[in-house]
Amino acid sequence: MENISIYNVSELDVAEVLPYVLAFRRLLFPMLDPNKIPQDLQDFEAVFLHNHTGTFLQARNEEGALVGVIGMMEYDYRFPHLNIDVQQTVEVARLFVDPDYRRTGLGSLLFEQLMQIAKQKQIERLYLHTHPFLTGAYEFWLKQGFRLLDYCDESGFPTMHMELMVSELPVINQLQDNILSKELFLMP
Repeated sequence: MENISIYNVSELDVAEVLPYVLAFRRLLFPMLDPNKIPQDLQDFEAVFLHNHTGTFLQARNEEGALVGVIGMMEYDYRFPHLNIDVQQTVEVARLFVDPDYRRTGLGSLLFEQLMQIAKQKQIERLYLHTHPFLTGAYEFWLKQGFRLLDYCDESGFPTMHMELMVSELPVINQLQDNILSKELFLMP
């Protein structure tokens, strides 16, 4: 993707990035009380900037405008029914892409950068949850290599819990490459 820079959010960026994230959250979840700010966002610097497993990335266009974000934070094991063991696990959260940059590959690019950082930090498992009313989100995460762990109701919302084992990623990429090669081979 041309003219897009992706880099870590620093303490100097928080005053711009946090309102961006909160605005997207209000847009995507209008049914939630906008005055109730999730704990990870209340403690943004401690969770994403100062925790050894935390990271928050920002994407900016050539004018320097913020056009996308993604984060990962230490998983808190708040869903005991998922039976996630004690491997080094982080939760992928807050992937938001500006509407003008959707379907350009920016979401995938942000996730690829996050994956590189996860590998450097020796993260073993990525966890996330999404909801069916977020159009295309489940399919996007499947395309990134995540698998469905559970589909259930969480606090009144249909929720899809997903995971990706970092060590399995090369195998997944190889399978996708093989499928693409066969598809290209079969084309007239």
